[in-house]
Amino acid sequence: MRLPSWLAQHLAALRALIVLTIVLGLAYPLLMVAVARIPGLAHHADGSLLAGNKGSALIGQSFTDKDGKPLRQYFQSRPSAAGEGYDPTATSASNLGPENLKLLNLVCERSKAVGELEHVDGARPYCTPGGEGAVLAVYPDHAVSLGEACPARPFIAQYQGRPVQCAEPGRDYGDGVTTPIRGDAPEHPAVPADAVTASGSGLDPHISVAYADLQVPRIAAERHLSEAQVRRLVEEHTEGRTLGFIGEPAVNVLQLNLALDGS
Repeated sequence: MRLPSWLAQHLAALRALIVLTIVLGLAYPLLMVAVARIPGLAHHADGSLLAGNKGSALIGQSFTDKDGKPLRQYFQSRPSAAGEGYDPTATSASNLGPENLKLLNLVCERSKAVGELEHVDGARPYCTPGGEGAVLAVYPDHAVSLGEACPARPFIAQYQGRPVQCAEPGRDYGDGVTTPIRGDAPEHPAVPADAVTASGSGLDPHISVAYADLQVPRIAAERHLSEAQVRRLVEEHTEGRTLGFIGEPAVNVLQLNLALDGS
């Protein structure tokens, strides 16, 4: 007996639903769970949690107090633009371009702060001594320091014969010619780039070897260890280039700080 076409279509749809539910709703997820338990993959599948569930080896953390100030006994991570900092639910970059004044101000402010923390020169090109972006809006008869709101004193008094003024809060200076001023900062600043810029994901758990080395004297002094002891720990937690040639060596900050606590 031939079934009516409408009933045959409904039965075909039901069979497809049952088959797809078994294959995609049960078999495939169970297969993926089984693959994730293969030795060598299970650690990553579980989130690469470290001993005592103190964090993940794949997600960075901030080592600051309740006021956001660096804990001097710990290595500091690079800045993060993910939420309030290293928020896995808000992974992102700042999306600010390299010529954005807001980003430049952040970089300058961070470089000054890191320099003061590590007792090195925090100066870098296109930053004022006060930790603001050294950018002028230039007009025919004067210039305005965009990063320094009134009543601040501009970082330079004159630019090409034009007097330099502070920026009036709330005023738009888009009609001026935006001009960055390099200044006399060294070409290679003492504060590494990863100390003042966030990673693309905002979750990078690593810092450069240069930034780790910069922090060694402070860590050694705070923990009453020799610099050689601290440098040895840095070397032990330095990861080489991916596949031996991709990227640069990097230091996992959380693993290094846990090793410090256990030393």
